[in-house]
Amino acid sequence: MLVIGIDDAGRGPLIGPMILAGVLLDKNGQEVLKKYGIKDSKQVIHSSRIKMAKIIKETALAYKIVKTSAKDIDKSLLSGTNLNKLEAMKAGEIINSLNNGRQKIKVVVDCPSNNILAWKNMMTCEHKADVNHIDVAAASILAKVTREEEVTKLKKQYPDMGSGYPSDPDTKKFLKTKGKQLTNSGIFRKTWQTWKKMFPEKNQSTLF
Repeated sequence: MLVIGIDDAGRGPLIGPMILAGVLLDKNGQEVLKKYGIKDSKQVIHSSRIKMAKIIKETALAYKIVKTSAKDIDKSLLSGTNLNKLEAMKAGEIINSLNNGRQKIKVVVDCPSNNILAWKNMMTCEHKADVNHIDVAAASILAKVTREEEVTKLKKQYPDMGSGYPSDPDTKKFLKTKGKQLTNSGIFRKTWQTWKKMFPEKNQSTLF
């Protein structure tokens, strides 16, 4: 049976895009990736992820990478589509692209939330699937490598932005000093609480 593994990278950062990747493998492809030691992207250093990404792309029957910009994430959330649903829609886009008329394809998605029941109402998923399934581990590698490439591009333009995660002191400093100036740049997720607390809307009430 053919299997599509799907995973994300960059779901939580304040800066930059969210990446979803899907990898289509047959049994032979799964065995090949196991021999090369492909594993969850969080378990290997970035230089190894780059090498693994090349092997995955050469081995997979097909793969698909979808980028969702910070601006599109904000637009989705402001329209009432939460992040889980947005990610499920992007996963559906990947599935439709990789399925391409094929029959009997199993899909395994690394559940981005501990609320597995809510996600299963949208598609079949498994928490920590990137650890338990080689196809999802492969997808996690492609997603993470792509996310790092996007962050590298941003850092060339904004070298003091830090990692982009809200908990990063450098990112917080960058937000405080450059956020207002770059409000229309499209790099920030302005629906995130970190942004809202730093730059509250004028009509937002303040408690003293």
